[in-house]
Amino acid sequence: MQKKESFIVNRLKSVGFAFKGMLILIKTEASIKVQLFITIVITCAGFYFEISKTEWMVQLTMIALVMSLEGMNTAVEHIADFIHPEYHKKIGLIKDVAAGAVFIAAIIATIIAGIIYIPRIF
Repeated sequence: MQKKESFIVNRLKSVGFAFKGMLILIKTEASIKVQLFITIVITCAGFYFEISKTEWMVQLTMIALVMSLEGMNTAVEHIADFIHPEYHKKIGLIKDVAAGAVFIAAIIATIIAGIIYIPRIF
């Protein structure tokens, strides 16, 4: 019987796998690269305009939501392509719905950015 690893060792391995997944996502997905660029720009804007703590919390939450959903969308696409590599109407629907979830979050994030920054710009 194989010796069971400690809780801490298992957690460290999990963090390592998660970090690896994040790097793969950033290296391979064009949409994440765009979102990462927007994240950097909007974060710089936050410092420049000295947004409030509450605005920081909302902004960071939306960044995390959009990028996390993008990661889940990518995972859904990879699973769907693995299960059914050729085009299938149902697989297309599943992929569209997953992309739609990212789109909804991105629209709301854009509206929130407008609420935070438009009054400061004009």
